[in-house]
Amino acid sequence: MSLLKRQDPLIFLILAAVVVAILAPARGSFAEALSAATSVAIAVLFFLYGARLSAQEALRGLNNWRLHLLILGCTFVVFPLIGLGLRPLTLFLPQDLYLGILYLTLVPSTVQSSVAFTSIARGNVAGAIVAASVSNLAGVFLTPLLVFALMNSQAGLRIDASVFLDIALQLLIPFLLGQVARRWVGGLAAHRATKIVDRGSITMVVYSAFSAGVVEGVWATTSAPEVIFLILLSVALVALMLWLTRASARRLGFGRGDTLAAQFCGTKKSLASGLPMASVMFGGGGLGLLILPLMIFHQVQLMMCSWLAARYARQDPSA
Repeated sequence: MSLLKRQDPLIFLILAAVVVAILAPARGSFAEALSAATSVAIAVLFFLYGARLSAQEALRGLNNWRLHLLILGCTFVVFPLIGLGLRPLTLFLPQDLYLGILYLTLVPSTVQSSVAFTSIARGNVAGAIVAASVSNLAGVFLTPLLVFALMNSQAGLRIDASVFLDIALQLLIPFLLGQVARRWVGGLAAHRATKIVDRGSITMVVYSAFSAGVVEGVWATTSAPEVIFLILLSVALVALMLWLTRASARRLGFGRGDTLAAQFCGTKKSLASGLPMASVMFGGGGLGLLILPLMIFHQVQLMMCSWLAARYARQDPSA
């Protein structure tokens, strides 16, 4: 019971959205209206992200440049290289599932859970806030660039250069408007509003994507062994990156606080940013299989990092 209480309600919202999409998928005009509403929700989410981030705090936190470079390197260099190295998986996995695995390695780090786990473990919370926020802001530019470079033209998946304009209009401009409006709405964004819109927009994207998959019959090609394989692969990826970030931080001479921030920020992939970006860049029925690996990875990383953060907290010598 205590484990269930600690779980993020987002996990249950995602599962509920999948079940409802299977039983009652969005069709026709309702699907079109849902798509438009999802786009609005995504824009509001990034407006709140912008309103929540203090420019002054970000500039002060950027002084810890070695921590941020390590996290950015793990997020946008090491992870993508792993994704490319997993290409032989196409020998026994559908191409769309491999592309979903590749896509999950290209998205930015999480913000809320990275900071929360760093705080639970008694690490450098201020460094985690700035590092995770910088990762998300950089991801608005780097994720589309990586997708365009590594996923374009694979298995008929073509990504037009206009995707950068779409990203700017739907994600970047609302973020900048949020920065401008921060003095008026910053307090609201820093509390429950962002979390509500965050979870709501993700649930809408999942329901919309899975509905399109059900309507077009793409889920008939996904087997239980493939889902089990994705779970095991996610466990292996999280474990590998937790070890790599810890080993790298120690080699760089980081203290305990920065090492924990590097671990919890450098191993994560953001469902909150990844799904809206996928919705903007890909869309269509094929989005379902593309986002499935990211959804599974998200839940696995939450469970593993939750256990690890609690363990670190118990080991803290200052506790």
